[in-house]
Amino acid sequence: MEELDVEPAITNIPAASDGKHLGFAWGPGDILAYETLYMAPGMCAKGSGCSFIHEVRKDEDIYSPILRKLFNESHHIFVGLQTIREDLPSKNKKTQFVSISKNYRSVIRACMEELQQVAASVLVLQVSILLAIELIWNLCEVLFIDAAPAGPLLLHLLDWVRLHKGDVDEKAREVLQSESPAEHHDYWDVVVSYVLQGRFEEARQMLVKQATLQPAARNMYKLMDTLLSKMPFYNPGGTQTLTEFDVKWRHWHEEVDRCLQDNSFASNQHLEIICKILVGDEDTLLEHKELLSTWYHFLVTRLLFCHPTVKPTELHYYAQSCMTMFLDLRSVPEPLDSILLAAFEFDIHQVIKDCSIALNNWWFVAHLTDLLDHCKLLQSHNLHFGSNLREFLLLEYASGLFTHHSLWQLAVDYFDNCPEFGHVYLELQIERVPLDTERKALKVLRICEQRQMSEQVRSICKIMAMRALRNNRLGSALSWSIRAKDAAFATLISERFLQDYCARGTFSDLDLIDNLGPAMLLSDRLTFLVKYREFHKLYEENRFSEAAKLLLSLITAKIAPRSFWMTLLTDALPLLEQKEVSHSAHCALHCGFGHDLCFSGRVQLGEAELKDNSGTK
Repeated sequence: MEELDVEPAITNIPAASDGKHLGFAWGPGDILAYETLYMAPGMCAKGSGCSFIHEVRKDEDIYSPILRKLFNESHHIFVGLQTIREDLPSKNKKTQFVSISKNYRSVIRACMEELQQVAASVLVLQVSILLAIELIWNLCEVLFIDAAPAGPLLLHLLDWVRLHKGDVDEKAREVLQSESPAEHHDYWDVVVSYVLQGRFEEARQMLVKQATLQPAARNMYKLMDTLLSKMPFYNPGGTQTLTEFDVKWRHWHEEVDRCLQDNSFASNQHLEIICKILVGDEDTLLEHKELLSTWYHFLVTRLLFCHPTVKPTELHYYAQSCMTMFLDLRSVPEPLDSILLAAFEFDIHQVIKDCSIALNNWWFVAHLTDLLDHCKLLQSHNLHFGSNLREFLLLEYASGLFTHHSLWQLAVDYFDNCPEFGHVYLELQIERVPLDTERKALKVLRICEQRQMSEQVRSICKIMAMRALRNNRLGSALSWSIRAKDAAFATLISERFLQDYCARGTFSDLDLIDNLGPAMLLSDRLTFLVKYREFHKLYEENRFSEAAKLLLSLITAKIAPRSFWMTLLTDALPLLEQKEVSHSAHCALHCGFGHDLCFSGRVQLGEAELKDNSGTK
């Protein structure tokens, strides 16, 4: 097991040299560092200084393709956890919580195995951190989530050690695949390792191979086989009580001790060592530090052979003594040691605090705390600034996700499940998402609309409308302005449509204009644009009478821009020549134009053109 505190390579920032001061600005996911102009008293300026701004990222893991799978998969588990009903019976909920915890651990292990397959030294740190995370999570599952009582507790701890001490199986495969396994140099290491982990069935199978090579010592091997086979293990699903198991175990322990006192294995050094281990001899256990490798493996082995009915409340005493006995007096406990010790002391808040300091991101503490909170194990712990521990850690984790170009979408669900400050955080973070494409903008917009974030909806729509207008994409600009319900901007874009029509004689984005429906009422100018386009459709379909009435209504409503009046006059001239247009419509068009054009100083020009084209006074 690599240590948790493996340090990444140090990168020096070439700023603030020669006594100059370093300035910095905090960002949502990084820090900007730069050299300032401030000079200490008595210092003289040297050269032009550093002209660069350095970006220091505080969470590099979100940029790892493999670890992104961890974030994505755990997001699904997190969302599922939030749906567990509060009214379920405690027993049913506990089963679900244990299952969810195992799902989290399986995702961690899958990412860890994938990282191990990539032969790159830069990934060593990530692998070691994931190993530590899975180790801590598994222990928390055993002690807090599953919360096994005395008896089953030891079985769970044995499974915990076996899962995280996989080198025994690798060494065993190597031994068994050799020509003569019993003569392999690692043979006895494998046998002793099996015994230290309480895997007596595998140890007995290995000992059979040695017994066949030593017929004279067959009775000795048979006695050891009997001792291993008779060691009792507590079965929580059976009818045996814990007291009955304790009596049976003590009888077995006395029998092993008698064999040791009778020198039954004195002629075989290896079997005598195994017998001493079975009786729980501490000196013998400590002589096999290399096979145990960690103090917590030593702890579980010591409990197995000395205190198999240990109670949860007694764990901290044995954990502290085992760590003291196992570690060198001169060595300082690593962060991982302190975290595991806090777990054995059932101080879950200290575990979370130490993990927050030791680990390089918020993923672990956020998800573990959320699960523990659902298990009602953190209800009494609230923070001074208004949010509980669960929400604080989820907010920190989600804020980090928002700095990534795609993971920000996962963060939305985390904010949604923070009832106190989640909505406020989401409003602040969603504004920082770069709207690189229209598709991404629509995605952000949908999120805001679903959560009634009206201010953010308007902001996004205005940004996209302005961008479309700068690129002369009038249809898209109009669509975004309508979505923002921005009457002023819709008016501006409608005038651009009309200007384009005057310049080119045709409309662009006809599908949009023809299908605006009630949205055209957002502004008078937009209404005029839609109705003017409708007039053209009627004219193209030779429905001159209806076209004349619509044109008349546009003139009398006075919603057309003054610069467009002459265009309307020009459109009216052909209608005056059509027989289908009624006499009343003719008169109305004359009167309408005569009344309106006087305001523009164009009455004489209008009357002259009318006389020339229609012959009517």
